Amino acid sequence: MGKVILGTTLSVDGFINDRSGSVAELYPDLAALRDTETLRESILNTGAVVMGRRSFAMAEDPDTIEANYEYQVPIFVVTHRPPERRPKENDRLTFTFVTDGIESAIAQAIRAAGGKNVTIIGSANISNQVLEAGLAEELHLDIMPILLCGGLRLFDGLDCEPVRLERIEVMELPGGRTHLRFRIVK
Repeated sequence: MGKVILGTTLSVDGFINDRSGSVAELYPDLAALRDTETLRESILNTGAVVMGRRSFAMAEDPDTIEANYEYQVPIFVVTHRPPERRPKENDRLTFTFVTDGIESAIAQAIRAAGGKNVTIIGSANISNQVLEAGLAEELHLDIMPILLCGGLRLFDGLDCEPVRLERIEVMELPGGRTHLRFRIVK
């Protein structure tokens, strides 16, 4: 049975984008990151992806996702309003725009994953919703060696009881990236 894994990249001071909303400073090593065992393992073990509308909208042209996105699996986008035009899909990568909340998106993704992991590509809002609802089993954080000194903080506004974490793994990745894996203690 797969796990529900929440993963994201942040700065040492806890920001997931800078003051202008850009994530460029957090992904200067994207080509090298794609060649790491960590990302290859995640891609291999992921059966579905859940993301928020903002993460989906980061692609300048959503039609390019179909051919270029690492995770060639069903993608569930949590949104209030689906886009007017569906992006391109293929026989592995499909889009479902979920308008009835994070619980529904996770449930649909679990069914689509076929026993593999559900990877949640974490924006601050989606990450907080998942943690508040107690839906994630693991938390994977990549810490980049930079202080952004402003932007959007990952866990600001989190409204839940303390979330206890058990460290599974710590590893160094290219570009000074530190990868942390935690089990969420239930």
